[in-house]
Amino acid sequence: MGKRMSEVPLLDGRQLQLIDLLHRTASVTRTAEKLGQTQPTVSLWLARLREQLGDPLFVRTAQGMLPTPRAQELIGTVRTVLAGLQSIAEPPAAFDAATMQRSFRIFMTDASHITLLPQLFSHVRGLAPGVTLEAAAIHAGMAAELEAGTADLALGFIPELEAGFYQQTFYDQDWVCLAHTDHPRIRPKSFGLKEYSREAHVGVVHGTGVRLLESAVKRLEIERHVVLNIPGFLGLPAILSTTDLIATLPRHIGETLARIGGLRVLRCPVPVPGFSVRQHWHARFHQDPGNRWLRGICAELFVRRRHVELHGRKARDA
Repeated sequence: MGKRMSEVPLLDGRQLQLIDLLHRTASVTRTAEKLGQTQPTVSLWLARLREQLGDPLFVRTAQGMLPTPRAQELIGTVRTVLAGLQSIAEPPAAFDAATMQRSFRIFMTDASHITLLPQLFSHVRGLAPGVTLEAAAIHAGMAAELEAGTADLALGFIPELEAGFYQQTFYDQDWVCLAHTDHPRIRPKSFGLKEYSREAHVGVVHGTGVRLLESAVKRLEIERHVVLNIPGFLGLPAILSTTDLIATLPRHIGETLARIGGLRVLRCPVPVPGFSVRQHWHARFHQDPGNRWLRGICAELFVRRRHVELHGRKARDA
């Protein structure tokens, strides 16, 4: 019974080069020169190769070292494998964003759709017109998608991605309140917990920071009379500009919506824990040129305190 494939010793790149060069030069001396070895060393390699393959492979004749039928049969495969090894060893092609044709899928919080996406898209469009972006909703399976490469980045406050992923902080967030500029009862200098508890609120149900707000209100036993719940931030300017409701939300999205809707930004009287907005990516794609390029743009646009972390340790975004 013949040997199983796993028991057959494989040839290495040096042996493949030896077969190729002997076939091309028909000379042990010239082969040794091209390999940067002495003639006795190459003769020893050839002897071991003959023993391993059970064939003389090359025979000395008046025309030089000519291949046996076995060597002639192998030479096509040898050169194909060598070409493959060369391709693997070559450095990647130079990265050119201007000619890149690629789609990037980015998980984003609702707030990031408003605070980050417009500026990011505008910048990417100017640098790489062949690139398309897809903003995907945060969901429970996004870690697996980032690992598989069906998504490239995740932006926002996403605590579930803080372990096992590279991450880079964009900026830190505290909390503010928004209200109509002509709200009949609110005066910025006197807006405190008493006024906060007295007013009716609109709540945003699905923001990733909502749990921080709800936990703080519950822990401190603060009365918060929510009369309207909405799924995201987009409707807030229209609601607050036409009612006497107030909203509690992270500062960046709050200040952005205030500019859009002509609203008043108030200091939040509730001590809600702050958090960091970050970009996250999987270690598999840390060196991917396209992923690095997109991360670099995000850092250029949004990072206020530059550092990259993996598993909670600082690391270089090389």
